[in-house]
Amino acid sequence: MRFMMMVMGNDDYQSGKPPSPQLMAAIDKLAAEGRASGKLLASEGLRPAETRIKLVNGRRHVIDGPYAETKELIGGYAILDVASKDEALTFAQRFVDAHADAGIENFEMVIRAMYGGPDCQS
Repeated sequence: MRFMMMVMGNDDYQSGKPPSPQLMAAIDKLAAEGRASGKLLASEGLRPAETRIKLVNGRRHVIDGPYAETKELIGGYAILDVASKDEALTFAQRFVDAHADAGIENFEMVIRAMYGGPDCQS
């Protein structure tokens, strides 16, 4: 099963403050382990949000940031190919631990199954 982990942005993220070297080292280590095992298919951090496009009542709206609600922005993602949701959660917990160990007290991640494969209709 494939899962996407989405790291939600915070005020530091939206202001462009880079992650600490300690956090980046921990993330790089997790990513290397995930890639070596074949379970991490892709992962990237995203730059702060710049532009959104919305379609509202048939009208297109282009909105440039910064945005007041940074908690709705995705700061990075990872795509996993694992045997179960439990395995995805185990990997995600390690990622959360890396943030906590780097002194980050507020953190949110969303984990969603992706369409495709034998367990999902595509």
